Amino acid sequence: MLDPSSSEEESDELLEEERRDVLVAAGGGSPRSLPQPPRDSRGREAGAARAASPSPSVLSEGRDEQERLQREEREKRLRLQLYVFIARCIAHPFNAKQPTDMARRQQKLNKQQLQVLKERFQAFLNGETQIVADEAFCNAVRSYYEVFLKSDRVARMVHSGGCSASDFRDVFKKNIEKRVRSLPEIDGLSKETVLSSWLAKYDAIYRGEEDLCKQPNRMALSAVSELILSKEQLYEMFQQILGIKKLEHQLIYNACQLDNGDEQAAQIRRELDGRLQLAEQMARERKFPKFVTREMENMYIEELRSSVNLLMANLESLPVSKGGPEFKLQKLKRSQNSAFLDIGDENEVQLSKSDVVLSFTLEIVIMEVQGLKSVAPNRIVYCTMEVEGGEKLQTDQAEASRPQWGTQGDFTTTHPRPVVKVKLFTESTGVLALEDKELGRVVLYPTSNSPKSPDLHKMIVPKNSQDSDLKIKLAVRMDKPPHMKHCGYLYALGQKVWKRWKKRYFVLVQVSQYTFAMCSYREKKSEPQELMQLEGYTVDYTAPHTGLQGGRMFFNAVKEGDTVIFASDDEQDRILWVQAMYRATGQSYKPVPASQAQKMNLKGGNANTDVSPLYTDRGQKHGMDEFISANPCKFDHASLFRLLQRQTLDHRLNDSYSCLGWFSPGQVFVLDEYCARYGVRGCHRHLCYLDELIEYSENGSVIDPTLLHYSFAFCASHVHGNRPDGIGTVSVEEKERFEEIKERLSSLLENQISHFRYCFPFGRPEGALKATLSLLERVLMKDIATPIPAEEVKKVVRKCLEKAALINYTRLTEYAKIEATTEKDPEIMNQATPARKLEEVLHLAELCIEVLQQNEEHHSEAFAWWPELLAEHAEKFLSLYSVDMDSALEAQPQDSWDSFPLFQLLNNALRNDTLLCNGKFHKHLQEIFVPMVVRYIDLMESSIAQSIHRGLEQESWQPVNNGSATSEDLFWKLDALQMFVFDLHWPEPEFAHHLEQRLKLMATDMIEACVKRTRIAFELKLQKTNKSTDLRIPSYLCTMFNVLVDAKKQTAKLCILEGGQEFASQWQQYHSKIDDLVEETVKEIISLLVSKVVSVLEGVLSKLSRYDEGTFFSSLVSFTVKAAAKYVDVPKPGMDLADTYIMFVRQNQDILREKVNEEMYIEKLFDQWYSNSMKVISMWLADRLDVQLHIYQLKTLIKIVKKTYRDFRLQGVMEGTLNSKTYDAVHSRLTVEEATVSVTDAGGLQGITMKDSDEEEG
Repeated sequence: MLDPSSSEEESDELLEEERRDVLVAAGGGSPRSLPQPPRDSRGREAGAARAASPSPSVLSEGRDEQERLQREEREKRLRLQLYVFIARCIAHPFNAKQPTDMARRQQKLNKQQLQVLKERFQAFLNGETQIVADEAFCNAVRSYYEVFLKSDRVARMVHSGGCSASDFRDVFKKNIEKRVRSLPEIDGLSKETVLSSWLAKYDAIYRGEEDLCKQPNRMALSAVSELILSKEQLYEMFQQILGIKKLEHQLIYNACQLDNGDEQAAQIRRELDGRLQLAEQMARERKFPKFVTREMENMYIEELRSSVNLLMANLESLPVSKGGPEFKLQKLKRSQNSAFLDIGDENEVQLSKSDVVLSFTLEIVIMEVQGLKSVAPNRIVYCTMEVEGGEKLQTDQAEASRPQWGTQGDFTTTHPRPVVKVKLFTESTGVLALEDKELGRVVLYPTSNSPKSPDLHKMIVPKNSQDSDLKIKLAVRMDKPPHMKHCGYLYALGQKVWKRWKKRYFVLVQVSQYTFAMCSYREKKSEPQELMQLEGYTVDYTAPHTGLQGGRMFFNAVKEGDTVIFASDDEQDRILWVQAMYRATGQSYKPVPASQAQKMNLKGGNANTDVSPLYTDRGQKHGMDEFISANPCKFDHASLFRLLQRQTLDHRLNDSYSCLGWFSPGQVFVLDEYCARYGVRGCHRHLCYLDELIEYSENGSVIDPTLLHYSFAFCASHVHGNRPDGIGTVSVEEKERFEEIKERLSSLLENQISHFRYCFPFGRPEGALKATLSLLERVLMKDIATPIPAEEVKKVVRKCLEKAALINYTRLTEYAKIEATTEKDPEIMNQATPARKLEEVLHLAELCIEVLQQNEEHHSEAFAWWPELLAEHAEKFLSLYSVDMDSALEAQPQDSWDSFPLFQLLNNALRNDTLLCNGKFHKHLQEIFVPMVVRYIDLMESSIAQSIHRGLEQESWQPVNNGSATSEDLFWKLDALQMFVFDLHWPEPEFAHHLEQRLKLMATDMIEACVKRTRIAFELKLQKTNKSTDLRIPSYLCTMFNVLVDAKKQTAKLCILEGGQEFASQWQQYHSKIDDLVEETVKEIISLLVSKVVSVLEGVLSKLSRYDEGTFFSSLVSFTVKAAAKYVDVPKPGMDLADTYIMFVRQNQDILREKVNEEMYIEKLFDQWYSNSMKVISMWLADRLDVQLHIYQLKTLIKIVKKTYRDFRLQGVMEGTLNSKTYDAVHSRLTVEEATVSVTDAGGLQGITMKDSDEEEG
């Protein structure tokens, strides 16, 4: 706002510059100029140029341009008039206050900020930021970026202005809450801590590095619009809303005296009186709006009176204030006392004299004394001051040569005409003097209009004093109390009071907002001598009364049965008195003096009252008087308010806040005040509001349905007679407009529900969809008392969701085509091969599942009342997809299994949904894939059987993993087939069990065939090996052994049926059969292998048999050895044979230990091998029980037995097996033989003995 103290010349120059580009509108009154934008000037010049052409088309264009300019001129005049009314509401509110309980709105995001946000999150994902994060957080951010930030629905919502930073953060928070809940628990780290950390990192990404360095700038007006605004901020806001220039505001501000609380209160009183008169006129002329019933006409008049009376009560409840620019918005206190509401009531309570007692503050400043000669220069002097009837104050002491003080004394008094006495004293020097000597005194009679500046006053001195020219310089300042509106001397003559024409001191006192009194006071009296209440009086200028002596300028106050004549000494004093009384009476008629030629400046007058006529003249000069002096009662405030509310809403939706249609606190305050002050009906207000909100919503703006619900409920209650604001009358226009808006609102809501994914993307604004459904239910109600049946609401919602399914799928397919076109060459797209079709339908299935998941995550809560409707919507949505799916599957070649991932994708999504599992689409999906699954298993069974047959025929039995190539391939295929069927997660239990049972039976049969063929091959291969100590068990035999071992393990995995109690006994019997078969086959193979290695021992023993006593070979060998031993060192026969056999045992033990995979079977094999070996040796010894063993036989057997015992003990053979009866018998026999040899041939054994066989380790 411009400074009101700006000079008139500056304002005139500024206005003249603006008036250069202004067109004068040809209207009914005098021409008036209004500022226009610069483009009007160019348009006028162009129009003038075209006017020079005689062409009719050019003339028509000129007329159109002129009409446009005239229309803009009318709109400008209307906005100026509206701004005058608004400015008065802001300047002196008495009905409303700025709400403090409104929800704080968040700053909205725009398209540029969204793009910057995308770039920041992309930079984080690319590792271009300094923010440290783990993989889980990066995955969450990547999902948020891909699904939310890049969504076109979010971009549309941002474009519509309904998205804030808080919405983005809430979506991310909900996303990570699900992720964090699925994470495993970590000791010492709570999930709340993880959430807080992730949100802090999100905020760091959101802000970006450069924003952290920015300094906060000064907040613009739009940035503080959510706060409680001052008057200056409210003025500025509505200047922007209505397009009012600063200069125009300044002219209106000063001409309307918006900073003068008395003038504004008087304006309100005049307006309310005018509204009462208008209501009375309407009642007399019977000119009413058209109501629903005729009985409402009288009720309408009562409502008008009641509303005015309520406004009067509100105004009366305001405390009396000085006003001015320091006036603050005050909290209103509603008064229940209605005694003062009827202004013309003759029985009203009269004021007593004590009701108008005032309190004044006086400041007396004594500066200096001049002309003091009667006192020696070194004498002490001082002054005293007092207000008669009060205390006395004294100044400091000063020397007579310099009698200066500057002392201020503060007094309070209740006398409008106090008596002030100031005396000058000097100290008495006489011994007997009791009092100081008075040198002079001055008596003053100040009033509130007295000059405030210091002045010299001549003092009264004692007789025979030398100080004949003694003067004192002092200032007396008497402030006006707030209740005193004007004061001064007047002549008065009345019929009931002041019955004698004489000059009196009058004070205009405001007792309350509606009670004023003219009081006459005498000197030194606190109560008035006489008083007159001004209620009901009309003040006006009058011609001089020749019969009355005294006073030159006359005016009077007239009331039925009473007339009071007043007169002042000059014209300016009369104008000020008439203005003050005009404000006090509240009369609609504005007094105008007969002549305004003389304008006198009062000395020390009130600044506000002095400048107001000047600014009023300036307002007249600049064309503002028409708007300022316009009678508000003659305007259609319903139309004006509609314009005001539309402009305010447009301004609000375009500011920096995501308001969703809600006004700011300051806007609500001004609109409330306007409606109350100018009588705008609440139903009309909300109908206009609904009309605007619906229009904005239809054009794509995001409007809070709760706001629509509030306004609609108000209008519905009003139309159906529930009196939400105490108004019981319902006009035909209100009812018709309500029905029209109800129809529009119903269509809008149904359309929003049908487009719920796009009107409320990702559940934003929060709770809006739920509120929309609640509002739809309210709109469908026939009246406010009868609830609509739930089935009817459900029917409407079902219809909307059916449309939503088609809309969602159509847009989804369009999006999929666009996405595919960007990724692929259009020529490839046109070929549409079966593989391409399947790829497209698979991608489309992923998008459909994502849509259903988002619906469940973000919108299911809104449809919690009807979860089955959301399921029906999903079924409808999937049925549309099934058409494309069926078409793509039909195009696939026979025996093509590429479509199974499609089933897995869809089935995994549907089987976990309680409402969609085994639903219509799910069953259709199963019907399509049942033949394919059965066919696939049949072919796989045949393929596996053939691979077993061919593989085992050509098998090289080289070790591969846990078996051979054929066995590994078999088990892998069986396992893969079972995992494939398991991963299908077939939803129908009976068929799922059938598939499981069939695959288990297939695995059993295949493993049985593999085991039998391996057993045969093992036996054939084993027969081909030799029986000497050169035998080393081949690796292919170990591989075969491993195949059987692996088959044993795979049986437990592939052949056990899980569940299926009805087949338990039969299946257990079948499974035991394959188990037994594998176990018996393993035993047989162990036996065959043991027989083979034992046969080698038998060969060794057969060689030792040559040394039996009584044989030719034994005699020959003994002779030869003895003869040769005399000449040479003969090798010891039998030791090489024992060593060879021991090496054979050890190496084959190592081969088995290394190449056989199952420890249990190795132990069994070693047990049998050791036991059978001991049995063979025992039997061989038993056959020679009566024959003494040859020395070489004894030495060989001792070594073989000792080494065999030790080696098998090292291999883990148990003590019980090692120390069997057979071993004990062998040990005893060899010990006896050893003892016999030691007697006959002590050196023959060469240190070989059985004694230390148990302790020997080497």
